[in-house]
Amino acid sequence: MRASPAAMLSLSLTIPLPLTSTKTPFSDQSFLFKHYSWNNQSLSRLGHLVSEKPSRRWIFSCKCRNRGRNSYAKFDNEGEDFIVVNFYRFVSIEDPEAEIDKHFSFLKDLNIRGRIYLNEQGINAQYSGPSKDALAYVEWLKEDDRFSDLLVQMSPANNGHAFPKLKLQNKPSLYEGGISHLPLLDPPMRAKPLEPSEWKRKLEGLADDDEASPSSSRRTCILLDVRNGYEWDVGHFRGAPRPEVDCFRNTSFGLSDEKEAPSDPLINVDKEKTDILMYCTGGIRCDVYSAVLRQRGFKNLYTLKGGVSHYLKEEGTAEWVGNLFVFDSRLSLPPATYCNNAVDEAIKTPETPVDTSFARCYICDSQVQELRHRNCANLDCNRLFLCCAKCVDNLKGCCCSNCISAPRLRPVLQGVKRYEKWHVYRDSEVQNAPLV
Repeated sequence: MRASPAAMLSLSLTIPLPLTSTKTPFSDQSFLFKHYSWNNQSLSRLGHLVSEKPSRRWIFSCKCRNRGRNSYAKFDNEGEDFIVVNFYRFVSIEDPEAEIDKHFSFLKDLNIRGRIYLNEQGINAQYSGPSKDALAYVEWLKEDDRFSDLLVQMSPANNGHAFPKLKLQNKPSLYEGGISHLPLLDPPMRAKPLEPSEWKRKLEGLADDDEASPSSSRRTCILLDVRNGYEWDVGHFRGAPRPEVDCFRNTSFGLSDEKEAPSDPLINVDKEKTDILMYCTGGIRCDVYSAVLRQRGFKNLYTLKGGVSHYLKEEGTAEWVGNLFVFDSRLSLPPATYCNNAVDEAIKTPETPVDTSFARCYICDSQVQELRHRNCANLDCNRLFLCCAKCVDNLKGCCCSNCISAPRLRPVLQGVKRYEKWHVYRDSEVQNAPLV
């Protein structure tokens, strides 16, 4: 059985703990994670969307530091198409607090849930909402010259909101790992972005080189997946090695010597002559990590502009296999979700068969048919993993035999549902019900 690291997916606020390992791309910065010391004031900056009923009616409640007020607005969006929107931009923002105020003033009347982070280095946003509201925010933002040419990714959310609440905040790091020290506002320090068509040609050339000289040990081009291992498990570009990490802050390609990381594809490569092709879901992780590699002396760095989601929209499934993992309640999306220029068409297009031959059960290593992770039924484990139907039944929805006897065990989760908060199971009879 292939070993797989534990993968945790949390859609609520979590407080990162200090890292014990020193082998991270950001470990030489003495202030790693020191900004993640939350207090009552910073916690009060969060916006919350609370479901009023199972129907499509919500209350938006936002408590904001220094604003001294609560703002409520009711929405009735029954029958509207919901979409998920993703974008980011590294750009200088002189006064993030004032920027937060502006965004709050606009968003308070919109039915939007998700994560919108701003700081001195720019903005990073992933949110869902009725298409009218979701696109209104994009159009409002593009009126600002700093964001006028923003590359925006959209995909359908067929079951309503893909996020439980809205978090609009001034976050010290736009992405995990304490990246505020990196020169991300300096474009030459980031990798050169390739349009999807250019990326496709690069991959085709890489495949031709491998076929022409399969035994060659000297490569001039390396394909690097800058995601987590569990993301690779449901879909990836052909030829990309599986990254053996379970969170971005632990990525260490090109940072260790051969004895410490013998499987590192960047060990002992010629930093002057080797082309490194980096990809991730939306592009931000590649921009961040390319700055790390640039500081380490790597010269020829290329990223996929807009990430895999943009590529699937422009080029379809060429050189891609499987689904695309996303960090919201949908978890896994088939390529057909993105393969149309219009979201409306993506919703209407029937799904085409997806190759699942590479996907393996975490427990027994057999092939799985469904490219969608489940969480371990043990609340205190909550591992995100692929599993065949037989192992789901045998281990009662858990990832291993040890978790079966855990004190906080949830019922077997069927279909594409996601687990709810623990009190739903703690306060009900569901723990005593047969686990079928």
